[in-house]
Order: sequence, then C-alpha cells, then structure tokens
Amino acid sequence: MASTASEQLGNPVTVAAVPGGTAGSGPHVAPKSGSDGLPLLDPAVLKGLGEELGAPEIARKFASDYAGMWVRRQRRIEASVQREDRAAAVDAAISLKVASVMVGCLRLAHLAGSLEAVLRQGDLQAGAALVAAITIQGRATVDELQLLYGPDSGIPDA
Repeated sequence: MASTASEQLGNPVTVAAVPGGTAGSGPHVAPKSGSDGLPLLDPAVLKGLGEELGAPEIARKFASDYAGMWVRRQRRIEASVQREDRAAAVDAAISLKVASVMVGCLRLAHLAGSLEAVLRQGDLQAGAALVAAITIQGRATVDELQLLYGPDSGIPDA
C-alpha cells in the first residue's frame, strides 16, 4: 500500500546552520533528521487531485498558483520571524504547511511543520535557522514545480 503525504512527513525536524552543509539540494542548512529523506515533490499528490476532480488542468493550475505565491509566503514567514511576531509566524508556517501538503511539496511541508513547532515552543533562534532552510528548499521546490507543471513542461493547457 502506498504511503500518503502525511505519513511520509513524519515528525518535525530540528535544523541547524552548518557552513557548507546541505539540506537535500540546498547549501548551508542541514536537517538533523526527517526532511532530508523526503522528496521535494510527490507528483502523485497533484495527479490524484486531477483525477479526483476529473480535470488534470486544475491540478496544474493549482501547482502554478502555489509557485506564483512562493515569494510572498517566504517573505511573510521571514518578516514575522525577524520581528519576533510569534503569532504571525505560526500563522504563516501553518499556511505554508497546509498549502505544501495539498500540492505534494513534502520536504517544504515538513520544514514548515517544524517551524510551527519550534515557534510554539518560543525558540526564535531555531525558527530563524528553519526560515533559512525553508527559503532554500522553497526555491528548489518552486523550480521543480515549474519544471514539471510550467508552460514548458509539455503538459497541455486546459
């Protein structure tokens, strides 16, 4: 039986800055556990959404919209952590986590869940390290989405 996105996510991770380290494909931040084994993207999630709706083009549009909102989501998380606004940062982390799960962005969803957890514990230093990892992994995730679902992907428009 295939595992679901939520089963693959497991427990949140703690992230530490490591000079020259890697987190999946990104430099400078290395997960201590958890997210490093997750794929950036599980295409089966969007495929399933398209099949469930009977309209694969809707799933493609959903992926495109997610990618288009990345910069705004990342800036919201980064700004709220920098100004130490825990409530806004938790809200932004939850928003990113939920949207990422819906698109199948497993690694990013896991990191966002980890950020939510450390912020709820009041650990802003760990939160800042996770923001760095989210920024790196988010860019890689958006690149992957654009490759798989962008206008040059070979998937026809509706």
